[in-house]
Amino acid sequence: MLALPGLWAVFTVIAAAAQTARNAMQRGLTERLGTIGATHVRFLYGFPFAVLFYLVVRNAVPGTVPGVNGAFFAWTALGGLAQIGATALMLAAMRERSFVVTTAYTKTEPVLVALFGVVLLGDHLSHWAWLSILIATAGILLMSWRPGAEAGLRPAMLGVAAAALFGIAAVGFRGGIRALEADSFILAATTTLVWGLGFQALVLTAYLAVTDRPALAAILRAWRPSIIAGFLGAFASQFWFLAFALETVAKVRTLALVEVLFAGIVSGAIIKQATSPRDGLGIILIIAGVALLLTLG
Repeated sequence: MLALPGLWAVFTVIAAAAQTARNAMQRGLTERLGTIGATHVRFLYGFPFAVLFYLVVRNAVPGTVPGVNGAFFAWTALGGLAQIGATALMLAAMRERSFVVTTAYTKTEPVLVALFGVVLLGDHLSHWAWLSILIATAGILLMSWRPGAEAGLRPAMLGVAAAALFGIAAVGFRGGIRALEADSFILAATTTLVWGLGFQALVLTAYLAVTDRPALAAILRAWRPSIIAGFLGAFASQFWFLAFALETVAKVRTLALVEVLFAGIVSGAIIKQATSPRDGLGIILIIAGVALLLTLG
C-alpha cells in the first residue's frame, strides 16, 4: 500500500498532540494512583482500544493480515521492555530531586535514536538530517537545563540511560513493524501496536500483582477516569507506529519534539515565558531544526 510523501510527518504531529492530551489527563491520576500506577493506565486501559483499532483496520484496509514471526516477537518485546525500563529510570532520577537535569538529558533521545537506528536497522540519514537533529535537540536542552540547577552525576547518568532506552524502544517497535510481511503499512503498524500494548499490559500487571497489589486494585477501581487516558494513549501510539512504518525513527522522534511546544501551549508556559531570551532561542532552534528536517532532511 503506497503512502503519500510527508504522510509520516502528519502522523507524527497527530501522535504528539494526542500524547500531550494524554499527559494532561494523567496529572490527576498520578496523585491518585502513584506514578507507576498512572503509567500502567496507558497500557492496561489502552490495550482494549488497540484491539478495537486492529479489528477496524483489519476489516477496512485491503490486504492479507500479516503473520507474526520470531523476529517480530523479538523486536516488539525489546521495544516494550525498553519503554517500561526507560520510564523506571526516569522516575528513579526524579526521586533524587534533579527533575530539571533529568528532563534535559532525556531530551537527548533524538540523537541517540539516530545512532541506534543506523546501527540496528541500517537506517540512512543525510548530513542535513543529522544537522536538524542536533539543532532541535540543542533547543530542547537550552529550554530544559537552567543555570545553577542541581546537576548530580547519578541523576544525569540515569537521565541519559532513560533517553537511550526510549530510543531503543522506538527502534524496537520499528523493527517489529519491518519484520512483518504485510501488504499494507497500516496493517503492519496496527498489528505491532496490539501485540506491543498487550505485552506491556501483561508484564506490568504481573509485576504489580507480585509487588504492589493495592496499587493494582486502585487502578482497577479508577476505571472511569482511566478510560480516556487509555484511549488517548492507544490513539497516540497508533499514529507513532504509523509514522515508524513510513520513516526512520530518528526523523520521527526529532519531529516529535513539537510535543514540547504543544505542552507549552496547553499550560501557557510559552506565552508566560515569551520574554525569556533562553526560552525564545530554544523555541527558535526547535522550529529551525524541524523545518530543516522537513525540507532538506
